[in-house]
Amino acid sequence: MNSIVEINKILDSDSKEEKIEILESLSDSNDPQIINKIISKLDDPEIEVRGEAFCVLVLNKNNISKFLIKNLNSDSKNIRGYSALVLANRKNAESISSIIDLTKDSSSMVRSCALGALGFLKANAASQAIHNCFSDSNLEVKKSALKAAIDLGDKLPPEEIEKISEEKDEEIKKLLFLAGQN
Repeated sequence: MNSIVEINKILDSDSKEEKIEILESLSDSNDPQIINKIISKLDDPEIEVRGEAFCVLVLNKNNISKFLIKNLNSDSKNIRGYSALVLANRKNAESISSIIDLTKDSSSMVRSCALGALGFLKANAASQAIHNCFSDSNLEVKKSALKAAIDLGDKLPPEEIEKISEEKDEEIKKLLFLAGQN
């Protein structure tokens, strides 16, 4: 096993292949320093490294939720958004209130990730926050809100359907059709 110093050196290097290789070996770690370093790789410049860090965090069998929840307040939009998705994939219901807060994030990517996470978690407590996002300025956030509402099985009031229908977007039309099937 590599020492924390060696792990940090590799994860801070420019070698995508070495980063991915070391991340693969860390999926069972419960060391707080290592968990936080893996979470930091959700903001790596290389998408493959971010993807590997995501997988390692989802697959980790240890209770790492407190580290992920803490990182929902990260300065990095990637870490905030992807941490929400990792928590959802880990079926972590205790994170719902913290993820709801992200539906008001300054980053549309984070808002979209938060909505996806809440829908995946079937977070009925988030219904109002999800519906509030139907009037978001960003089209992708509106789509994510609509999908999350469908995942919750929410009935959409006619005024919300009318408002979101104003977007001339094929994906929204498909989602509205699905919403009508609930």
